[in-house]
Amino acid sequence: MRGPYRKRLVQKPPQFKNFKPSGIPRKMLKKIELTLDEYEAIRLADYLKLEHLESSEKMNISRPTFTRLIDRARQKVASAIIDGMELIIEGGNVDLENTFFKCRDCGDIQETPVTQQNENCPDCGSENIDDLSQNFINKKDNLN
Repeated sequence: MRGPYRKRLVQKPPQFKNFKPSGIPRKMLKKIELTLDEYEAIRLADYLKLEHLESSEKMNISRPTFTRLIDRARQKVASAIIDGMELIIEGGNVDLENTFFKCRDCGDIQETPVTQQNENCPDCGSENIDDLSQNFINKKDNLN
């Protein structure tokens, strides 16, 4: 039996939690989960066009682990598109480097380091802000 694996570093969490085919109610769709580390692998390799070695270093994992991770992520995204499934991004054994805060009053979204706590919206000064990144973390996945 395999032991627990090292947390993967996610530099930039997603701004959206799910994607689904238009015109079909959610209750009629099968769902597929893309973990935050799989999302980060797609962001680094396919969106930023980084090589596997550089991507693995940014995530603090080995290159072979990154290759397995990106293969799983691509398979899930392909299944969601081809089979018309809802793609839900959440969970995974990750450490976040940055987070997003959204102001509920003006709608402004700010990216900040996880270590920095925002108490006020930098745009309008409101205290009515949400940490969007916490929406993607399953508490059960991050207990270690």
